[in-house]
Amino acid sequence: MVDSIDKIVSLCKRRGFVYPGSEIYGGLANSWDYGPLGVELKNNIKQLWWKKFVHGRDDMVGLDAALIMNPKVWEASGHLSNFNDPLAECVKCHSRFRVDEHDKSEARNSKSETNTKLQNKNKCSNCGGNLAEPKQFNLMLKTFLGPAEDSSNTVYFRPETAQAMFVNFKNVLDTTRKTIPFGIAQIGKAFRNEITPGNFIFRTREFEQMEIEYFIKKDTWQENFEHWRKEMLGWMEDVGIDLKHVHEIEIPAEDRAHYSKRTIDFEFDFPFGRKELYGLAYRTDFDLKNHEKGSGQNLKYREQGDGTSSGEEYWPHVIEPTWGVDRSLLAILCSAYDDTDSSRTVLKLSPKIAPYKVAVFPLMKNKPELVEAARKVYVGLKKEFVVAWDDRGNVGKRYYSQDEIGTPYCITVDFQTLEDETVTVRDRDTTTQERIKISELQNYLSDKIYS
Repeated sequence: MVDSIDKIVSLCKRRGFVYPGSEIYGGLANSWDYGPLGVELKNNIKQLWWKKFVHGRDDMVGLDAALIMNPKVWEASGHLSNFNDPLAECVKCHSRFRVDEHDKSEARNSKSETNTKLQNKNKCSNCGGNLAEPKQFNLMLKTFLGPAEDSSNTVYFRPETAQAMFVNFKNVLDTTRKTIPFGIAQIGKAFRNEITPGNFIFRTREFEQMEIEYFIKKDTWQENFEHWRKEMLGWMEDVGIDLKHVHEIEIPAEDRAHYSKRTIDFEFDFPFGRKELYGLAYRTDFDLKNHEKGSGQNLKYREQGDGTSSGEEYWPHVIEPTWGVDRSLLAILCSAYDDTDSSRTVLKLSPKIAPYKVAVFPLMKNKPELVEAARKVYVGLKKEFVVAWDDRGNVGKRYYSQDEIGTPYCITVDFQTLEDETVTVRDRDTTTQERIKISELQNYLSDKIYS
């Protein structure tokens, strides 16, 4: 487990996981771009999630909805009236702060008496200036559709992926014939025009969610809530998030979202403090009921009858498990980072999500026969795995380079390979090596990576 976020930021920039956004123009606050290794890791996380929760279940279907929706969606959902944060502005430097985050920060940082803490709450943490009275600030990111930038053309980038699943509820029912209980899953971008405290990719205005709306009968909500609580913990274990640093927090009624009757936050011990990683909410029938009222369309579910009656009709209740893609990636990197061996840094990523599954080396790059044999191994494995080729420097440095980016297995083609068609396979975590027949490599690696 990493002890400093600076180590993660440095590794990500140096090895091509995450770059500062628009860097050659001085950057853009809290904007980050995923590099060659970062996009592979991110895609692997999303693909594993889709495989587990959509392809792996009979009660789940997928959706990929538009980023911009009719503004009436956000009126019905309550986002235009309720999706607000109180912000306080410094009268001196004009920095803005989320009141809740600023108060928590000052309470942590101040080691003096209570009256001093209360005074700090009204001071800017950047320049020490006075903070003006807090004002409510809507987090919706506004834009315009059409050539005229006026109120009639105002639209919003979605602040969450959930509403499209409610709006499409009837479409999904009509086209899939799913029966309660069932879920709709979606992976996609969301946008929130909020004050961000930094902390690398933890909180950004543009982020990606993996989210499920699971539709149920009202009287089954507690058992379904518990089912998804366990599923979320199982997912964390699957991707290598250290459960010793995960904490379940029951959110009190006064702090829950306006639609929620029960919410659990899964918090993680990041190097910069314990912060929310995932959320699990019981949304009741709030969304479908309000979208029916707002649209005038019938969004009730009708139970399949027995042939003599049409069956009961009602608004399903909803359990909503939500995973942040960017926060998942950050928690995984923090959990996997290991520099306890002074000679190397290792990312102990689960082989299922590692950017490269295997790396192939010729023992010496100036020996054509070794390079040719290694290229054959490399080309053969690329048909099944994402494979790295590396012939720079000595083999030891290549091993350490692959350790740092999380490659689980390294294959070295040496002179013995030319004699008996075996290669050396090195394990990233244990550094143990064994000779494997080239003809057996694919099955060997598949068993190691995907079992």
